Amino acid sequence: MRHRKKVRKLGVTSSHRRAMLANLVTSLLEHGQIKTTTTKAKALKIWTDRLVALAKRGDLHSRRLVATTVRNKVVLRKLFDEIVPKLEGNSGGSCRIIHLGHRLGDGASVSLVRLLTYTEEKKEKKKTKAKKTAKKKAPEAKASKKKEAAPETETEERADEERSEEKE
Repeated sequence: MRHRKKVRKLGVTSSHRRAMLANLVTSLLEHGQIKTTTTKAKALKIWTDRLVALAKRGDLHSRRLVATTVRNKVVLRKLFDEIVPKLEGNSGGSCRIIHLGHRLGDGASVSLVRLLTYTEEKKEKKKTKAKKTAKKKAPEAKASKKKEAAPETETEERADEERSEEKE
């Protein structure tokens, strides 16, 4: 039975476990979300909640205590300046665990750990031009195709108008 056994040992030595969880916390605070095994995610959630609670105090001593775990100065500044102000209303639970399923290679249960402040940045899809498969035709056909193509921006419209005026 696993009664009164608080620490998740993760099958590694204590120094390895501490270094691994410190790196996971730093990556989580830097990127906003990370994908890891479910057991590591549960241990990571505890560490993250403790560090965010310390950071909410905001004094120099708490900053130094957090700096013993989060050794990256940029991430430390981000935690105190950006993440903590967004989590002021929360009394706990600064991150959530989303189960993703099992990894194909070894069947390990994988989860996504995400900060509550994380917002997904939507990437715009680039428009790809269709490949030209038609054979070359008379020059008149090319001119008609150019007129049909709609310009995408105002500057392209102006440039097209100037070109057509120069030709006339």
